[in-house]
Amino acid sequence: MTSANGPAMTRDEFDALFRQLRRAYLPGPVEAGRRVAAAGLVRTGEVVAMGRPWDSVPGPDNPRPALHQMTELADVTAPEPTVHRDFIGSDYHGKAQTHLDALCHIAYGGLLFAGVRAREVFSSQGAAYGAVTDLLPGLVGRGVLLDVPRLRGTDWLEPGEAIGGSELLVCAEEQGSPLHPQDILLVRTGHLARRRRLGAWDPDDLSAGLHPGAMRTLSESRASALGSDGDNDVRPSPVDGVRSPVHVLAITALGLSLIDNLDLEPLAEACARTSRWEFLLVVAPLNIPRGTGSPVNPLAVL
Repeated sequence: MTSANGPAMTRDEFDALFRQLRRAYLPGPVEAGRRVAAAGLVRTGEVVAMGRPWDSVPGPDNPRPALHQMTELADVTAPEPTVHRDFIGSDYHGKAQTHLDALCHIAYGGLLFAGVRAREVFSSQGAAYGAVTDLLPGLVGRGVLLDVPRLRGTDWLEPGEAIGGSELLVCAEEQGSPLHPQDILLVRTGHLARRRRLGAWDPDDLSAGLHPGAMRTLSESRASALGSDGDNDVRPSPVDGVRSPVHVLAITALGLSLIDNLDLEPLAEACARTSRWEFLLVVAPLNIPRGTGSPVNPLAVL
């Protein structure tokens, strides 16, 4: 059966795909030589930031707003220099904050990547396995923007529309940026273009994103990480009983890092202007011991 969010998958079909894609060993960081080659993609030195603003305003796509409050307001009569301090905090694994998911973030059937039992490595202090500190060297390599709405000749994909693996390959070829091993793939759905034009909605219920079958392409192309302007999953899920199948396949089966909730609109404009869809990409997480991820502000250098 096929619907707007792609072919439906039974739980048995999804589990078979999970077994097919599952790796025993992590793909590892981008090789030094490929990082050097990625640095060679820089032409103009233009830097495009992709982190969304720290969103402390409640909304249908931000039920747990980030915190930002002043903790000290300096009195002008105090000895110089006067000081202003603030506090920030965020339950960032949602739909509003740009963040990087660590390997420990997603379990399937109680198991993390490589069959590690989640209950054996987690405590109230966080994760003893697969924490975001494993990614402290950062994600640095060749980034490729796959602008799917541009390929389809539209401003954005409607919530619930799915992207298949073959479409990712066609998009890369049409843009003149065929996929290479260890690429960091950024998939644009036009989520923020639609939000800014039509207003916010609840992407937990309805969002454009990858169909789980597209993860075969990520595996075959040997991508090192995946990001999107949504949370990478199409919703509603095409897999009965699995709410975030792309998260499961990317993190728990393939051991890939996921970057959720990017603002890809400025990058799409820059890529279209320069007719170049590949760039040096740098993503640096915060040093959060035992953390399941980190807010990030990824940078594309063109």
